[in-house]
Amino acid sequence: MQLAIKHLTSPDVLLTVPLGKSILLENVSWQEFDNLLVELGNTRGARVAYDRGLLEIIVPLPEHEYFKGAIADLVQDLAEVLELDYETLGSTTWKRQDLLAGVEPDNCFYFQNEQLISGKLDFDLRRDPPPDLVLEIDVTSKSLNRFPIYARLGVPEIWRYDNGNLEIYQLQDNTYVETNVSLAFPQFPVQQILPFIAEHRTMGKRKMRLAFRDWVREKAKGSKS
Repeated sequence: MQLAIKHLTSPDVLLTVPLGKSILLENVSWQEFDNLLVELGNTRGARVAYDRGLLEIIVPLPEHEYFKGAIADLVQDLAEVLELDYETLGSTTWKRQDLLAGVEPDNCFYFQNEQLISGKLDFDLRRDPPPDLVLEIDVTSKSLNRFPIYARLGVPEIWRYDNGNLEIYQLQDNTYVETNVSLAFPQFPVQQILPFIAEHRTMGKRKMRLAFRDWVREKAKGSKS
């Protein structure tokens, strides 16, 4: 399985991206980036990132999509058990032409700014806040460092899952610093959710989520006592 798209400057030529791989194109204009988004459409398996003329196109592996869904489920379960309002917008394309920055996270969430975007279906980062939290699943090999793109867009927190590790990064002075504390869940030991991600495959999704919710309730009860 592979993705085939028209070459950005030579429409008669097809670019192919194999499953689990990425391609990096140089000297891509903003208009060409926008045209590619239109060509790819909303229902697709590819992810794109754009940074000042560099364009990366990735076709994720099923493994990548699996962990993306598992972690996103646990983030939402965590918010619901803790009774935190949130919004999730999946792999929405976040971009600003004036910053020559565009990126599609594996998933993204609003927590702190949920009230500011509640009910919105159209976003403009010149006036709307960026997501409070994005997920990056590093199972598929990536050539372009996405952190500088997120930094220019002002995303305050990134969770990166890679080879069984969950890393938390916070934006400080326009760069990301690794930390053990989440801005979205400051009172909760977020990295302790990792065993549930591992157990997801053997327990099945429903049982895993029920067990995780019970665990969160016990943790929350313990923190109040």
